[in-house]
Order: sequence, then structure tokens, then C-alpha cells
Amino acid sequence: MVRVFYSILLAFVLLNPVHGQPTTPSGIEQLKQFVKTVRSAQGEFVQQQMRSPKANEPQDKPKMIRQTSGQFVFQRPGRFVWDTQKPYEQKLIMDSKQLLMWDKDLNQLTIRSANQALAASPAAILFGDVVLDQQFDLEEAGTKTNLQWVNLKPKAKSGQGDLPYTQIAIGMSSGLPRALELTDGFGSMVLVIFNSMQINPNVDPSRFQFKAPQGAEVVRLN
Repeated sequence: MVRVFYSILLAFVLLNPVHGQPTTPSGIEQLKQFVKTVRSAQGEFVQQQMRSPKANEPQDKPKMIRQTSGQFVFQRPGRFVWDTQKPYEQKLIMDSKQLLMWDKDLNQLTIRSANQALAASPAAILFGDVVLDQQFDLEEAGTKTNLQWVNLKPKAKSGQGDLPYTQIAIGMSSGLPRALELTDGFGSMVLVIFNSMQINPNVDPSRFQFKAPQGAEVVRLN
């Protein structure tokens, strides 16, 4: 893990302390329990895209390319909304049949098949219609910044072999995913921090519906 990631995560964990846990389950145990028992959730996210430093840049920290933030909601099986609000408005809506990608600035709605959700949104690993231990090998990755990390490696015949990530890790604390880290083969990294997560709320089904405004461009990619 790179230093800047952990400084961000440490600040987050210190501001969101966990109390009353005499013994702490392993990261894998927490992750499996989350997937098994949490049928819906909503909260906030901050997502940072980083790249490896160039030769003429300081080598002890990556370069942040982009930071976005917004809100999310999911409901199993296979429905979630990833609503980016800053610095621009974009929305991903998965309704278990198709993935809708709305870009307000472009006034464009892109429709993809449901099996492209993982490539389009890293959060689908946690919130989508994915059976983790059937599609990934899970490995304990130790405790860092008060989070218990789990590495996920796609199984050869899981159907996830075409993911654009070479490394996937989830940071767990108090039974909840607090962070998601992904690295691709080109040295780019994505760090997602989850905050204010509410577990098993009643979610209105209409939140997973979206109709493009009149005059918007609609692109279908199957």
C-alpha cells in the first residue's frame, strides 16, 4: 500500500471509531458475513484515481489524477446506484438486467449489458450480484490503518478474468467495508472510501429506475 492511501484511511478510521468489540473476526469472516446478511445499504463515497510517479516526480507517493464523491445505494440481488455528484454529475444505475450510465454534462445515456457492471463500477464487487467465494479466491492481507484487508483474486473460470484490475483489496472494520482498493496493469490505482453507511434500509424500487430527459442521446452497447 502506498503512503498517501493510508494517511487518508487512517484519518477516516480515527474519525469513525469502532467500540465494544472484544474480539475481532478476520477480514474474510467480516466480508462473507456482510455479503450474506446485508441485503441493502446506502451511504457516501469518495473515490480517488492515482497513477505511479514518473521518473522526474517524487517516488514515495503516487500522483492523484482525479477525485470524485457522491452517494450510493444498493439492494440485492443485483441492483445499485452509484451517484457521482462532485466535481461533475454522473450516475450508474444497475437494475439486474442492464447497466445505465448517465452523464449530465454530455446529456447522454449509455446502456450496457449487466455483465459489464464490474468493469464499469468497482463497487459492483461489493454491491452487485456477485458470489464472492465462487468467483474470487479470498486471502487475508493483514491489518493496516485499523482496517483488516482482504485480497481478491478472480478464479480462472469465474467469468471475471477480463476485469481491468490486477489487484483487488477490501478493507473491513466492524463488519462493514470501509475501503476498496484496485490496481491495474498500468500502475493506476483506484481507492474508494465508504462513509455513513446505513445497513438494510427500506429502499424504494423507483430509485433503480431512470428515464433519460427528452432530447438526450441514448447509446446502446451490448
